[in-house]
Amino acid sequence: AGLFALSVVAMGFVGQEFFPKSDRPEVMVDLTLPRTASIKSTDAVVERVEKLLAADPDIDHWSFYVGQGAVRFYLPLDAQLANDFFAQAVVVTKGHAVRQAVIDRLEKQLSTGFDDVMARVTPLELGPPVGWPLKFRVSGPDPDKARSLAQQFAQVLGSDASVRNINYDWNEPAKVIKVEVDQDRARALGISSQQLSETINAILSGSKITQMRDDTYLVDIVARAVDSERASIDTLRGLTISASGGRRVPLEQVAKLSYQTEPPLIWRRGRLPTVTVQADVAPGENATTVSRRLESAITAFKAELPARYSVEQGGVIEDSAKAQASIFVVFPLMLFIMATVLMIQLMSFQRLVLVLLTAPLAIIGVAGALLLSGAPMGFVAILGVMSLIGMVIRNSVILIAQIDQHIAAGEEPWAAVISATTHRLRPILLTAAAAILGMIPIAPTVFWGPMAYAVMGGLMVATVLTLVFLPTLYVTWFGIKAPAGT
Repeated sequence: AGLFALSVVAMGFVGQEFFPKSDRPEVMVDLTLPRTASIKSTDAVVERVEKLLAADPDIDHWSFYVGQGAVRFYLPLDAQLANDFFAQAVVVTKGHAVRQAVIDRLEKQLSTGFDDVMARVTPLELGPPVGWPLKFRVSGPDPDKARSLAQQFAQVLGSDASVRNINYDWNEPAKVIKVEVDQDRARALGISSQQLSETINAILSGSKITQMRDDTYLVDIVARAVDSERASIDTLRGLTISASGGRRVPLEQVAKLSYQTEPPLIWRRGRLPTVTVQADVAPGENATTVSRRLESAITAFKAELPARYSVEQGGVIEDSAKAQASIFVVFPLMLFIMATVLMIQLMSFQRLVLVLLTAPLAIIGVAGALLLSGAPMGFVAILGVMSLIGMVIRNSVILIAQIDQHIAAGEEPWAAVISATTHRLRPILLTAAAAILGMIPIAPTVFWGPMAYAVMGGLMVATVLTLVFLPTLYVTWFGIKAPAGT
């Protein structure tokens, strides 16, 4: 009981990681410029970054995608939307051994000289694509208020030294020209809103006038005003619109033009403007541990939120909870089937209880193995623990059935417990050893390693304790007394 209680406490010190990073040599480089940046600005930044990649001796080759994310060459890839302000590179290093060194160098180089760029360098993920490990969604009816609260919440995240690269999926406003059309006057002059829109867009964005062929491609030829005219609101005010009767009317007679600022992009969730505050964690840290440290500060921030505003957690924590819920939802059915099969086998409620009491012994070895190896408790480790419980219960059923056979053969109960345990000692140890040795080849792997350590440590300790604990529990439960003089 003491060892079990200690193991439960020790599990609190085991690292939590839903899925580890991949051991592939590829590295993803994400470049996010201000939302108002053009694709030409993005391409200029990409050219500068490519010079850094070309100078790194540990990089074999790379592919850059300007204005969009990389194609899904890898199933768990976090696919990105196409945007002019975004670029993504797939950088292939010369091996897993040098991958982290490449990441460290690129992060250091991109941290200086790229002040207007949010650069992120990460290895590929395993499991469901998550992107930023820390994500918190700030939602509310007013976009400006949601932005303000998101900025305040970013300071809460920044209070932990392990949180870095804090950013938002949308935040900065952009300068725009607001056109307020006097619809009554426009209708009186025979000018439609579509006509106004097409005329203004022809000046600012341009209109296609023809196409030219370049080998097998058709290239649009667009006519628009020169840069100096597009940047001046006076140019638009003096723009003339064709009215009914062949007249030309200045735009300022039917519309009021002014400079304003507004978000170029607004994400909504449940129809509410939602700003996602997202961040990375320092090397050696994981999102679950950092979130636990920030839990009190986040709770205090939520308590002060205005009505109809909320902060919800996303990222690794949310995806991990969803995946674990999908596993644990079948637990009641699993336990029912398991208890039914055991009851049919043992034909006794008391023996069923004895078997189920041995299952928690596996946690003792699991906690010790994960702590000693440094492996985290994640999705595959949970699967390992579930399979481990089945192995321990199997050994318990075999031992109890053997004891009952010896007693049914006329042997004294005390002697039957000892002889049955001795009789089953070698088969149980050999089957456990075979399972443990079978896990050794996958123990060094990134993905299956936590499961292997959980099974090896848990089975090793649980097998030994089962051969000692279960006979003792059997004797105590059924009140078997040792013969006189024993």
